[in-house]
Amino acid sequence: MNPSEGRSANLSEATPENPAASPSAPAPESGSAVSGSASTAPGSGSGSTASDSGSGSTASDSGSGSTASDSGSTAAGSGSAAPADGPAADGPAVGGPAAAGIPDELRAASFERQRRLRQEPRFPGGPAIDPAGSHHERRIRSFQPRRSRVTPGQQDALLRLWPKWGLDIDGQRVLDLPELFDGLPAVLEIGFGMGEATAQMAAEDPGTGILAVDVHTPGQGNLLGLADRNGLTNIRVANGDAIILLREMLAPDALDGLRVYFPDPWPKKRHHKRRLIQPEFLDLVAQRLKPGAVIHCATDWEPYAEQMLEVLTAHPLFENTQADGGYAPRPAFRPLTRFEGQGLDKGHVVHDLLFARR
Repeated sequence: MNPSEGRSANLSEATPENPAASPSAPAPESGSAVSGSASTAPGSGSGSTASDSGSGSTASDSGSGSTASDSGSTAAGSGSAAPADGPAADGPAVGGPAAAGIPDELRAASFERQRRLRQEPRFPGGPAIDPAGSHHERRIRSFQPRRSRVTPGQQDALLRLWPKWGLDIDGQRVLDLPELFDGLPAVLEIGFGMGEATAQMAAEDPGTGILAVDVHTPGQGNLLGLADRNGLTNIRVANGDAIILLREMLAPDALDGLRVYFPDPWPKKRHHKRRLIQPEFLDLVAQRLKPGAVIHCATDWEPYAEQMLEVLTAHPLFENTQADGGYAPRPAFRPLTRFEGQGLDKGHVVHDLLFARR
C-alpha cells in the first residue's frame, strides 16, 4: 500500500431494471496500476494507500501520472471493482437480442446468480473481496481496488499462508497487536504494492512487527511469498480499508509508527478530496499512535508533498522531527524502491516527511 491507489476493471451489469444491458466479458487483466480510492489504493507505493494506499504507472480517472513507488493499490478507497478472473456464470445470458421473450423471473434469477458468483472469494480461505461488506457507511475514499493477474506462486502463497499471516478488515473486532506479533512493537504500513520494500524493512528490523495493509491481491500474495521464503515472521498482511482498520479494529495508542509511502496523489483538483493525508485522517491516526510514535510519509508528487507538509505542520498533535520545519532526508530504513529509482532517473523529486506524535 502502496501505496498508490489502483484502477479497477469494471463489468457492465445487466439488471432486472435494465435487461438490455449485456454483461461484458471480464476485462483483460492489467499490469501494475495503483490505488486511489473512489478511491484507488492511493499513490502510495502502497495502494495501499490504505489507504485509503504507492503506485507505479497508474491509469485512472484520477489522472495520476507515474509515481515513485512499488505499490499496486492501497487500502483506502471507494468504488467497486469486478474480479478479473472470477468464475463464469452459468444459465441463460441476460440482455441482448437473445433475451427477447425470456420471462422477467428468469432474467432476475440469472442476474442474482451472476451477482453471487462475483462475490465469491477468488481464493477460498484467502482475502475476501469486500471484507467489511455493507456494514460501514459509504464515503469518499482514497483508493480503488483493481484486479490483475495472480501468478501461480502468488496464488499458492495466498492459499497456504493467508490463514497464518493474513487478516480481513471487517470492522467486527479489535486486534490485539501484542498477541498478533508475539509482543513486538507494531507499525502500520498503508499501501505496500508488491511488497518488496516491506519485506526488506522487515528483514532489516526483525524486532518490529509490520501490519501491512493493501487491497491489491497479487501484491498480497507476493508479500506473503517473500515473507515465507525469507523466514520473516514479523509481517502480517491486512486486506481492506485502512480507515476501517484504524477506526474500528485498533485500540488507542496501539501503534508504534505509521508509514504511508507514495500514496495516490490524485493530481486533479476535483479529486484532491480523495487524498489520504487530510486533517480528519490525522485526527484518527493521532488516537492510535503512542506518544512519540512517528508518522512517515513519502511522495514524488511535489504538490502533494506541499499539502502533506502543510496539513501535518498545522495539526496540534504532531511535531516535525526536522528542526527547520521542512522535509526530511530519506531515512536509511526506507528502501529505495524500483519505481522510485525510475522516477528519480526521470528527474522526480522525492520528499520524506517525519512527524512525531506529541
